Amino acid sequence: MADDGKIVMAGALDGVRVLDFTSVMAGPFATRMLADLGAEVIKVESLEGDQVRARPPKRDGHSAYFGNLNAGKQSIACNLKSPEIIDLIKQLVATCDVLVENFRPGVMARFGLDFARLAAINPRLIYCSISGYGQTGPKALHPAYAPVIHAASGFDMVNLRYQDGADRPATSGIFIADVLGGTHAFGAIQAALYQRERTGQGQHIDLSMLEAMVGMLVFETQEAQFPGDARRPLYTPLKTNDGFIMVAPTSPRNFEQLSDAVGHPEWRDDPRFLTNADRNANWATLLALTEEWTLERSAAEAEAILSRHGVPCARYREIGELLDDPQLAARGAFAQVHDDAGAFKVTNPPFRMSGSRVEARDHVARLGEDGAAVLAGLGVSAEAVAALRASGDLG
Repeated sequence: MADDGKIVMAGALDGVRVLDFTSVMAGPFATRMLADLGAEVIKVESLEGDQVRARPPKRDGHSAYFGNLNAGKQSIACNLKSPEIIDLIKQLVATCDVLVENFRPGVMARFGLDFARLAAINPRLIYCSISGYGQTGPKALHPAYAPVIHAASGFDMVNLRYQDGADRPATSGIFIADVLGGTHAFGAIQAALYQRERTGQGQHIDLSMLEAMVGMLVFETQEAQFPGDARRPLYTPLKTNDGFIMVAPTSPRNFEQLSDAVGHPEWRDDPRFLTNADRNANWATLLALTEEWTLERSAAEAEAILSRHGVPCARYREIGELLDDPQLAARGAFAQVHDDAGAFKVTNPPFRMSGSRVEARDHVARLGEDGAAVLAGLGVSAEAVAALRASGDLG
């Protein structure tokens, strides 16, 4: 029960213990979702901490970016080159259900923490490795961050072909490969937990961000094998008198609704638009005619009229507008969490469960904040913890 007297629903992953060796974005995104469903996530950081702790936006020295990715986790900061620390980590592994890491392949083995060695300690352990190219193959050891994977996956060149008039791939600012890779890792871990319930055995999950991106290009993968058809319709932003709107009249019914909304019912008898094939062949013309109508209106007015007629559409919004969006508020899409600099909003997972609490937990750990408590759970005395700190092996 919460402090306000309300009954708090249990989380689907209550009781699941996760050892989190991830940093930056893809791995932390996955483990944050595990924490959102109730898992106990112990984030193992270097003595310097996850580099995102130092990244903006910051308030009073605390990164909201880090807080968003790591809400609900504990933190232990340690020197993984220390044999004593590695011995304690192995003891901790024996108590865990899941381990997630996103080092370059081979790094965990150099620490003595590879899957084979840890599975011998805990055969039920689910061990998830997230990397740019996967653990095998000729590029496995190549360093890769999300923008590199966007380029390598074909995503950027596909997108360039969709941008008429552009002469180079778009500048990268949104790390799709990280979020997509983290989401796939989250799903794979759930499947492995379910399989373990039937077999009693853990397993190794090898997650490739490259393959996650290639898998997203569903149409384009097929088009590359079977080229030659006419270019498919593209969804083009339409100008309004104060911004832009997206209009997507994809079905025959949508087209009829559009023609009514813009006051041109005669379009239904226009030879260019009679059939779906006709409309696809003249898609740019249809959108250009629609833009003549949208240019005379604000984005909000155009959206209201089109929506009233059932036309799929949305005005283009700035991200700041979404923080108080009524639809997102009704869904509980944001949670408020606190760190030492105060409160800020973070997104919740995009799904709701009728029998499970699904939301960010209101806790952002200071670097190494939980080290003593985690080690005490292994029977390590306060004096031994103090000695580890004095030696510089524990933060």
